[in-house]
Amino acid sequence: MADAPTIVWFRDDLRVADHPALAAAADRGAPVVCVYVLDETSPGIRPLGGAAKWWLHGSLTALAGAIEALGGTLVLRRGAAARVIRSLVDETGAAAVFWNRRYGGPEREFDTALKAELTDRGVEARSFAASLLFEPWTIRTGQGTPFSVFTPFWRACARAAEPRHPLPAPEEIEGTAATGDSLDDWGLLPTRPDWAEGLREAWTPGADAGHARLADFVAEDLAGYDEGRDRPALGATSRLSPHLRWGELSPFEVWHAVRERRSGGGAGAARFLTELGWREFAWHVLFHAPDLATRNWRAEFDAFPWPLLDEDALRAWQQGRTGVPLVDAGMRELWATATMHNRVRMVVASFLTKNLLIDWRRGEEWFWDTLVDADAASNAFNWQWVAGSGADAAPYFRVFNPELQATKFDPDGEYVRRWVPEAGTDASPEPIVDLRESRAAALAAYERVKAAGR
Repeated sequence: MADAPTIVWFRDDLRVADHPALAAAADRGAPVVCVYVLDETSPGIRPLGGAAKWWLHGSLTALAGAIEALGGTLVLRRGAAARVIRSLVDETGAAAVFWNRRYGGPEREFDTALKAELTDRGVEARSFAASLLFEPWTIRTGQGTPFSVFTPFWRACARAAEPRHPLPAPEEIEGTAATGDSLDDWGLLPTRPDWAEGLREAWTPGADAGHARLADFVAEDLAGYDEGRDRPALGATSRLSPHLRWGELSPFEVWHAVRERRSGGGAGAARFLTELGWREFAWHVLFHAPDLATRNWRAEFDAFPWPLLDEDALRAWQQGRTGVPLVDAGMRELWATATMHNRVRMVVASFLTKNLLIDWRRGEEWFWDTLVDADAASNAFNWQWVAGSGADAAPYFRVFNPELQATKFDPDGEYVRRWVPEAGTDASPEPIVDLRESRAAALAAYERVKAAGR
């Protein structure tokens, strides 16, 4: 069995460097079968949104090229993942199946069951830590419970061992003759209509592009990150989130690249590492609350009296025509580029949930479909954080006033003019809701939640 192949199952880790499963497979000295499975049928596995599918096509193209450069081939299969992996083991006579861990509830259950099944068949099945700096079960409160507030969570992480250094890519791997689907046949790219022109202008998927952006960010933007990160017109954010979401970059690569420049990065480096910590915290919460995308993390928030859904207001928000310039700018940026500045994300989410009184789940679903960086943890976690139903020390009564936010963070109006050129002209519509009155209504509704929590 020493010469029998090892299957490396790629998931949200579309890279060859710092890929522990691939490195371990290469170390076995046997042929390596690299496979990606597009699973849209297994129970509990959430189908990808449209923007995510666009990114996935580009990322898989880049990954296939990287694997070919090492001597292997990326095999593409579509279907229920357990059936696909079983079939591939039978076809290739594989002695081992390696993968990097996933942390969502359905994914963990699925992987655990598959590992047990393969082990019973005499196939070695191993999983590796590759996507988080700190495994969620290792960071606990003094009482041995999960954390519910970020600051003490991140302090506990700081007391843990330093995250490991990234692994190099294998020098080469021996491929096999396994065959798979054509990526074009998966139909991941939009065609009728092709709405991805703005995405192509804004983004280049793949690990090479991710590493280039990381190098540029560390060299050019890191020092000013602390002061510039909240100004949407400045372009001072890292723009690494989709590369992290798809695992084209590992958090270990990002962590150590920033740490190496920390002496020159100062407050910007420290702040950015905290943002990596926020990503870790989102996965920590999801690990312990797998239904985060559908159920209020704070049970007392189940008492919130959401009114009947105003479909017209929801569509106006989705299309960036609420008449509130900063909100509309963010939603138009999202539609054009499949991303949105983080400060503006908070503003548009607050406007939906607190000024329009639309359930946060509708916003989470829209972001899931339209963002290239929406992952299972951060998307749901951040929506609940803004809505007030999530893990936060200062919940519902925090309302982001879009006019005040624009004055503070877009003082020259550059960001708004870029996306809403009619703002401030006669062509600009009246806001669909009064900000002061709607805020008061939201806080009055929150009294029901407070009463339920007593």
